Amino acid sequence: MDISLSRIKGIGPARLKAFEAAGITTVRELVMFLPKEYRDLSCPVPLSELRPGDTACVKVKVAGEASQRRAKRLVITKLYVTDGTDTVPVIWYNQPWLKNQMQPGRELLLYGRAEHRQGYVTLVSPAIEQGQGLIPVYRAIAGIPAKALRQSVEAALKLCEGQWPDELPEALRRRHGLCERNFAMRNAHFPDSREALEAARQRIAFEELLLYQIALRLFRSTGKRGVKIDFDDSAVEAFWRCLPFSPTNAQRRVLDEVAADLRSEKAMARMVQGDVGSGKTAIAFAAIALAHAGGWQSALMAPTEVLARQHYEAARKLLEPLGMKVGLLVGSLTQKQHRLAHEAIASGEWDVAIGTHALITEGVEYKHLGLVVTDEQHRFGVRQRTSLSEKGDAPNVLVMSATPIPRTLSLILYGDLDISIVDELPPGRTPVATRIVPESKRPGLYDFLRKEVAKGRQAYFVCPLVEESEAVEALPAEVVYEDLRTNRLPELNIELVHGRMKAADKDAALERFRTGQADILVSTTVIEVGVNVPNATVMVIENAERFGLAQLHQLRGRVGRGSEASWCFLMSEPTARLKFLTSTTDGFLIAQKDMELRGPGELFGTRQSGTLTAGIGALAGNTELLKLSHDEAAFLMADPESPDARAVIALARERFADKLRDVAIN
Repeated sequence: MDISLSRIKGIGPARLKAFEAAGITTVRELVMFLPKEYRDLSCPVPLSELRPGDTACVKVKVAGEASQRRAKRLVITKLYVTDGTDTVPVIWYNQPWLKNQMQPGRELLLYGRAEHRQGYVTLVSPAIEQGQGLIPVYRAIAGIPAKALRQSVEAALKLCEGQWPDELPEALRRRHGLCERNFAMRNAHFPDSREALEAARQRIAFEELLLYQIALRLFRSTGKRGVKIDFDDSAVEAFWRCLPFSPTNAQRRVLDEVAADLRSEKAMARMVQGDVGSGKTAIAFAAIALAHAGGWQSALMAPTEVLARQHYEAARKLLEPLGMKVGLLVGSLTQKQHRLAHEAIASGEWDVAIGTHALITEGVEYKHLGLVVTDEQHRFGVRQRTSLSEKGDAPNVLVMSATPIPRTLSLILYGDLDISIVDELPPGRTPVATRIVPESKRPGLYDFLRKEVAKGRQAYFVCPLVEESEAVEALPAEVVYEDLRTNRLPELNIELVHGRMKAADKDAALERFRTGQADILVSTTVIEVGVNVPNATVMVIENAERFGLAQLHQLRGRVGRGSEASWCFLMSEPTARLKFLTSTTDGFLIAQKDMELRGPGELFGTRQSGTLTAGIGALAGNTELLKLSHDEAAFLMADPESPDARAVIALARERFADKLRDVAIN
C-alpha cells in the first residue's frame, strides 16, 4: 500500500505534484484522506419545497437557454430549471463552460444551497452530481477537480482491497464492537448504507484517538528535569503592580500555578486557555518577567508575523521599563537584521526574543533559554512546540490558546500538558451584539455599514472560501470583495486578505486596515487571530452556517475591543445552532454546545490534520467515543506489559513517531 500514486490511472505528473503539495504521496495516504462530509442523493427534494437556507438534492430539467454576464473578475452563468412542481433560477460563478453544456431539456441532478436572491429562491453554485446514495465530499486539493479526486480515491481503494491488516487486538475490537479494518476503509469512502458508514467512522475514529492518547501518555512519561527558575516571592506582586489595570482573580490564580511550575525541578508543560480578551497575554508576560528575575532568557512564538509584531510592541511597553531587552525575529527582516538578531539572542543581549517560526530555524542559538511561550496553540502541532523547547536544555513551556475547548477534550488532545483556564473577563470589555441576518435583509445591513463608517468606524467581512469552488456552496472572499467595491459599497475603501496571498501583500493590507486607511476588510479566516483593531465595530460573517460555533465566537472576538458598541452579523437563515450563539458570549459554553451538536472535529477544522489524521474528523458528533477511547487507553497503560497493551503501544509508536517528537520512548 505504500506504493506511489503514479500507479493510479489518471494521476499524471501535474496531479502527482498537486497531491504531494497536499502531503499525499502514497496509495495508503490517499486512502487515509477521508471525506469531510457526504451528500445524500437518495431522496431529491421537489423544487416547490425548497426554502432559503436549505441544502438539498434536486432532480430537474433545464428550462430555456442559459445566459452569461461578466462583473469585473467574475463570469456569472444563469439558467432556469424545472421539475414540474416549480421553476427556479440557478447561478454559477466563474464556470463559463457551463453555458454550452446546459441545453434545454437536459436532465440534471443538482446538490447545493438555496438562497433568497432578488425576490426568488435561487440555487447558488450547486454541484452537478451523478449516481445515488451517499456520495463522499473531500477537502479541496488545489489543482485536482472534485470529481477527479473522488475517482482517484476509488481507484486507490481497489488497489488496497482486502490488504489492510487489522492491527488492533481482537479482544479490544470485540470489547467495543468495532468493525473489521477493510470494511471500515471501504465504507468510510463509499458507504453501502448509513449504518455501514457509522460503523466505519466509529472504527477509524476510535483507533486514531486511542493510539494518539497512548502516544501522548508515552511522550509525557519521558518528562525530564527542566530549568528550575528561582525568584523572590515578591516578584509576582511586583509585576501586577506595574500593569495599567488590576488583574482578575483568574489571572492571579493562573500565574500562581505558572510560578509554582517555574520553581519546580520538572520542566513546565502548561497550556493557558482563555476566552477572547481574558488577559492570557498578561500572564505570559508575567511568566517572562519571572524568568528574567531568575536570570533566564525567554522566547515567545506566534503563528503570524502580524501577531508577532503586536506582541513585540506590547512587550516593549510593558517589559522594557522593568529592565528587559526585547527583540523581534521574523522572516521579513533583512539579512543584516537576521544576523544581528541571531547575535543578540546567542550573546544574551536580548532577554526576550519574540517572533514566528523564525525562532526555531537552524542557526538560532540561545544563551540561556529558560522559558518558551507559544501563542494560539491550535495553530501549532506538538512537534513545532517542542522544536522551540529543544533550543534550550529542557526549558519551561507555556502555551496559550484563545480557542475555548471543553476540558474533557483538552485533556485528550493536549494530554502532554497541564491545563489552566482563565475563566473571567476583565471589566470594561464591550459586549458584542450578535444578530442573524437572512439574505432578504442584506440591503439593510449595507445601510447600517454606511452609517458606522460615517461615524469613523470599520468593519470585517469574513468568508469561508478564497475563491469559487465546485466542492463547496458558499460565497467566496473574492466574489464578496468585487461585489462590495463595484456594486454595494463603491464609495468605501475596501481591502481583501486571504491565505494564498504573498505574506508581504497580506501584511500590507492588514496594516492599511489597522491604521484606518481602509473602511472594510474582506477576508477568509486568516483574521481569526492576530488582528487587533479597536476601531472595528462590525463583523459580518458570510455563510455563517458553514462555520462551527466555536470558530464563529472566535471571529466575533475581533470586534468589541474598544469602548464603542459592536456588532456581529451572521449572514444565514435562522437555525437553532446560530440562535444559541446570539444568546451567550461564554466561549466555553459555546465550545461545549458545538461539541454536542457537531462533534469535536468542528472545534478544530483542518488545523489538527497534522496531529490526528482521521479520528477527530470522523467523530460525527459521537462525543461518547472520546470517553471510551480515553478509558481504554488508561486500561491498557495500567498493564503495559500485557500482550494487547504491547501491541497497541507498538502501533502508537509507529503511527505518531513523526507527529509528536523524534524521541525514543522506553
